[in-house]
Amino acid sequence: MARGARKKPDVYLAPQIAKRALYFSKGLLVFVGKPLYLALIAFLYVAYFVGHFARVFSGKVASGLKKLGKPRKVRIPKLKLRPFWPKIKLPKIKISPRLWWLKLQLFLLKIRIPVPKIALNVKLFTFVGLILGFGFVFWFSIIRDLPSPRALLSREQEVSTKIYDRNGVLLYKIFKEKNRTPVPLEEIPLQVRLATLAAEDAEFYSHPGFSPRGILRAIIKNLRSGELSGGSTITQQLVKNALLSPEKTLTRKVREIILSVETELTFSKDQILEMYLNEVSYGGTAYGVQEASRLYFGKDVDELSLAEAALLAGLPKSPTKYSPFGPNPELSFSRQREVLHLMKVNKYIDGVQEEEAKNQTLTFAPNKTDIKAPHFVMYIRQLLVDKYGEEVVEKGGLEVSTTLDYAIQKMAEQAVKTEVDKLASLRVSNGAALVLSPQTGEILAMVGSKDYFDQVNDGNVNVTVRPRQPGSSIKIVNYSYALSHDYTPATIISDSPVTFSVPGQPPYSPKNYDGAYRGSLTLRSALAESRNIPAVKVLASYGVAKMIEQGQKMGLTTWDDTSRFGLSLTLGGGE
Repeated sequence: MARGARKKPDVYLAPQIAKRALYFSKGLLVFVGKPLYLALIAFLYVAYFVGHFARVFSGKVASGLKKLGKPRKVRIPKLKLRPFWPKIKLPKIKISPRLWWLKLQLFLLKIRIPVPKIALNVKLFTFVGLILGFGFVFWFSIIRDLPSPRALLSREQEVSTKIYDRNGVLLYKIFKEKNRTPVPLEEIPLQVRLATLAAEDAEFYSHPGFSPRGILRAIIKNLRSGELSGGSTITQQLVKNALLSPEKTLTRKVREIILSVETELTFSKDQILEMYLNEVSYGGTAYGVQEASRLYFGKDVDELSLAEAALLAGLPKSPTKYSPFGPNPELSFSRQREVLHLMKVNKYIDGVQEEEAKNQTLTFAPNKTDIKAPHFVMYIRQLLVDKYGEEVVEKGGLEVSTTLDYAIQKMAEQAVKTEVDKLASLRVSNGAALVLSPQTGEILAMVGSKDYFDQVNDGNVNVTVRPRQPGSSIKIVNYSYALSHDYTPATIISDSPVTFSVPGQPPYSPKNYDGAYRGSLTLRSALAESRNIPAVKVLASYGVAKMIEQGQKMGLTTWDDTSRFGLSLTLGGGE
């Protein structure tokens, strides 16, 4: 730099910062509203053009100072109050608005206007630009990875898989951690919606996604307690639970407010309320108002009374603390009365309705695992997991219709219990039953043990699907092949002692279960009386391989190694 020359004012930064601030300011539209946004835009446009003028003016001033050489005190005459720009008459051109605007900018940049002491204005606008730049950096650090409100619709929500019998009876619901069944808003009674609004967000239908008064109350409370919490609207709770992480920080709270406003601009109030009622936790594994209704009252949400609705609406504030199944159930009734009072204050109900609801006696559903035909349900669950995977079964919301008939299932369960109890003196403690349709082979009932929940006898073990020797029940495979190949029900078979000799194996002499012999009898009688010797003689007449082939045609899958079976196979000698 030449000796005596003044440092050129740093005015090139101002228009750049102002220009970037224009883009940043558009992001504020959602947060501050249209009027403030337009005011800010106007201010920034002024800053933008003044910055450009300052850049040009400072160049002219610096050029003049350079010619003067060493600085000296100069008396600057006062400017006369008259227009200092030349008259501008723009030609009428038929071009696009964007190109016209660019031409106007280029024209304005060519104007040379001598303005004394411009450096002070440059510093001012540079300072404003820097402040806006810092604001832009802070804003960008918050919203750069902010999810879209549309993710509320596209996300994979955990929904329970339901297993039904052939007549639509619900047997069981499979879920990992969240038992949820979404229901549309029109199926949720008005008293449930109003109770929720009274308990969580009475201003829901009037605020833009966040409540300034609620935030102010929360700040005062937080300053007193030293903790960051409270002040969340229904919209904020929805985006926090569904889209954001649960940590309690100022940054997360700001992100929550911004995303809540965007959500309000994306969805209607009714849509947001519906998503909230299907998302929020009501304690335990119950997520959404439908499963909460079933868990606590054993009924669907559209059957809830005002008193029941008020109790459920009070749970999301602290599901564990206010649970009627918790250690302090009286707290749930205290919270219910508080919700009813809030409904009256907000004029959702009158005093008579409040008192009637407070005096209503509530009947809760038994707090137990709701499962029917447990062995069959777990059998079906494993089939589903093998085909679709654990993730889909636990969260995919499958609707599974099965062949089981629950009416027959109950009779089979009672029959097993009765027969096992009859044999208690013989130290029999367990039993099982499997009922199949003879026409289709469909499972109509499956009882894997006397009591699924009996830990002493390993009641959860499903004996019907475990490899076991079938005993004489397998004779039907033997006789079914015989009846389709030369035998008839009237064929005479001798029930008399016999010994079979096979090379390389010890002699085999079958015995009847009673040790007696009936002599000659028909195949029909031999099967009806389950005589062992006639069954072995029939099998020996055509060979073990044919019986195995017949069994495989009938669906038996465990007879894979034929070399380990002999004539005793017809008596149940193979698993």
